[in-house]
Amino acid sequence: MESSAPDLTSARVWRRGRAYEGFAVGDVHEHHWGRTVTEADALLFATATLAHNPLYLNADHARRCGHPGLVVDPYLVLAVVIGLSVEDLSERSEAFLGIEAAEFGEPVHPGDTITARSTVREVRPSRSNPANGIVTWATEGRNQRGERVVSLTRSNLFRIGLDAAE
Repeated sequence: MESSAPDLTSARVWRRGRAYEGFAVGDVHEHHWGRTVTEADALLFATATLAHNPLYLNADHARRCGHPGLVVDPYLVLAVVIGLSVEDLSERSEAFLGIEAAEFGEPVHPGDTITARSTVREVRPSRSNPANGIVTWATEGRNQRGERVVSLTRSNLFRIGLDAAE
C-alpha cells in the first residue's frame, strides 16, 4: 500500500515579504485587491472594542446624522489598511515601531471596499543597534470611489543582512 503523504524531502522554504535591503526611498507599493468591510465586521469590531458610539451601532441614528447607514469605526479602517500592507511591507520585520500622523478622511460604511498604497519614506540603520534597520512608509487607504479614508506613517524594525544569511 502506497503512502498518500507528500514527499517533503524536496520541499523548499519560500520566504515571503521583503527584507530590509528590498526597500528604497520612493518605492511605491500598491497592495493587493483590497477588502470589502461588511456590516458584520463593523458591528463585531465596535462591540468587541466597546466602541459604543451610536454611529457604529445604530443605523437609524447614523441616517439621522446624514449617513446612508452605519459608520465603520475608523480604527477598524486603520487596521484593515495596515493589514492590507503587511505582505508587501512588514511580514519579515522584527518589530512594529509605531504609527505617526494618522489622519482619517471620508467615513467608511458597510459595503465599502478599501484599498491601500504605500510609499517608502525612509530606510536607515538603527542608531541604537546598527545590526538592525528601520523602514518608514507613508500609507493611504482609499474607498472604491478613490476617496481617501485614512493616511498614516508607520515604521518597522528589520534585521540588516537577513537575505545574505539565508
